Amino acid sequence: MTSPTRKSKSLRSSRKPKPTRGSIPTAKPGREIALAVVKDDLSRYLRLAEDRDIIITRHGKPAGVLIGFESEDDWFDYRLEHDPRFVRRVSEARADIAAGRGVRLEAV
Repeated sequence: MTSPTRKSKSLRSSRKPKPTRGSIPTAKPGREIALAVVKDDLSRYLRLAEDRDIIITRHGKPAGVLIGFESEDDWFDYRLEHDPRFVRRVSEARADIAAGRGVRLEAV
């Protein structure tokens, strides 16, 4: 009696496909990605960060955020919004307006 023929494990057709290096793992809505994965393909994750921030984790805990910019205008806006001098001036201007020391747009 002959036994059924089995495919050799060494045949390419019987091997499971390996994930490609830098392939994107299935992520949660916050796009948490391990640092080791991001390091392998940083340019890819920078492109992905243009749409949504990527939370970089180290040992499963949040360690940083990768923020991408679609344009130079986005980069300028980010810098402006996070510049302490600008934030202070906006706060002062709002306080002046609340105190009645502002200039109406129609008067300009």
